[in-house]
Amino acid sequence: MNLTVLSEVKAMDGFESEHGLSFLIEVDQLRVLFDTGASDLFKHNAARLGIDLGKVDRIVLSHGHWDHGNGLEYIEGKPLICHPGCFVKRYRKQGETYLGLSLSKEELADRFDLETFRHPLRLSEHLWFLGEIPRKNDFEAQSTKYILEDGSEDFIMDDSGLVVITKKGLVLISGCAHSGISNMIEHARRLTGVFKVAAVVGGFHLKAANKQTRKTIDYLEKLGVEQVIPSHCTFDPALDLFHQKFGSPELLAGACLVF
Repeated sequence: MNLTVLSEVKAMDGFESEHGLSFLIEVDQLRVLFDTGASDLFKHNAARLGIDLGKVDRIVLSHGHWDHGNGLEYIEGKPLICHPGCFVKRYRKQGETYLGLSLSKEELADRFDLETFRHPLRLSEHLWFLGEIPRKNDFEAQSTKYILEDGSEDFIMDDSGLVVITKKGLVLISGCAHSGISNMIEHARRLTGVFKVAAVVGGFHLKAANKQTRKTIDYLEKLGVEQVIPSHCTFDPALDLFHQKFGSPELLAGACLVF
């Protein structure tokens, strides 16, 4: 499988960056656009790479935050798969900044062949949409900095991701992992029946060298994950720990990874 980075917080020379995430996943002769970033930047970087986004087979949205889905304004006419909770109005607790999608569910249904799933969905022989992630451990998704329109806490229950079954094991692809990257991995292992994890790539939503980050590292180390590539919403104090333990590289817009 190939993973091409179209939007990230840092970029290779000759490419643009933003606070956003967008990957092109190629597996089983299927082209899946995973998230679209915060703007049309993913299209500019795709053009620089000679990628024709018109040949994308479907789009998968990891969750309903602006930096993963506002790029949907700049593409249309594709099947779009996401959790049904992606369309809620959501805000940051502090300052009440709006964090949801710029397009409503009705607008997205007009632009795309929209399908929503709480349960996992097999997209091809080796590729799964994870659906809603069970939150079972005691160190992830225990609190939230977000609220819904009615003022209730928003734990981003729509958070999801992709998993690819490869010869070396599972490759887990996350957008932000609000549900917890360890929870996501355990869900993917139960779902596929494949227990070896070859790689984990994407946003981990870990921002400090704290207890949650260290427990995540312990979990990944115990599991024997070969490649750990946190990005996007994983901040430098946490990134430094992942680099020390796993030699984790920076994930840059314009890069292409082969698993």
